[in-house]
Amino acid sequence: MTNVSGSEPGSATPVRVSIFGGLMLRLRTYFFAGILITAPIGITVYLAWALIHWVDGAVIPLIPAHYNPETYLPFSMPGIGLLILLAGLTLIGALTASLVGRMVVRGSDRLLNRTPVVRGVYNALKQIFETVLSQKSQAFREVVLVEYPRKGVWALGFITGTPDGEIQDLGGGELASVFVPTTPNPTSGFLLFLPERELVRLSMTVEEGIKMVVSGGIVSPPDRRAPGAPKVQALAELRSFGGR
Repeated sequence: MTNVSGSEPGSATPVRVSIFGGLMLRLRTYFFAGILITAPIGITVYLAWALIHWVDGAVIPLIPAHYNPETYLPFSMPGIGLLILLAGLTLIGALTASLVGRMVVRGSDRLLNRTPVVRGVYNALKQIFETVLSQKSQAFREVVLVEYPRKGVWALGFITGTPDGEIQDLGGGELASVFVPTTPNPTSGFLLFLPERELVRLSMTVEEGIKMVVSGGIVSPPDRRAPGAPKVQALAELRSFGGR
């Protein structure tokens, strides 16, 4: 019997399967592309919205009703609590610049430093915030490679400063404090004191380094090195030769 379509008997099914497979592959590609585009935007919007609601829930109950704009409006205004919090922190910062403000800060500082248990937590938090928020601080300003946890294995780290006192003296001098974060949570990690000569400084920014740590290496920043820059292995061999 002759095939009316002009094709060989049984050849239509593989063609249909091939077309269907190509269509499904394209749809799957579009689906993952949609996730790649919408997921970062959606998660960011959700976290920002959750932060606004959390701050509003903590601040708005403290506002007297006759000072709350929502009392006189027929609708709610998300973000009022966050704006009041920002304004309050700015006002506190401005007041501490005055003579009375400085006296209050010194008095509270002395009180907390004389309180057992509390003074340890207070001093640690104060030092961390002063280090991170200070404009003159070089903490978390530079990304480096270090051989950790053994020779030949490289880890991404952030220079947090220069140790003083007995750590610098007992370490032989020229030590740097390096924080090596864990993946995917960069808030935990290891504090290492390493000689400056063993650090390989990178051209990437701190933000790019944190993105690389959080993504587990999936997000890799562009190479901004000058042409002809030495490789990491060459630097390691050079340091090893110099140390002999």
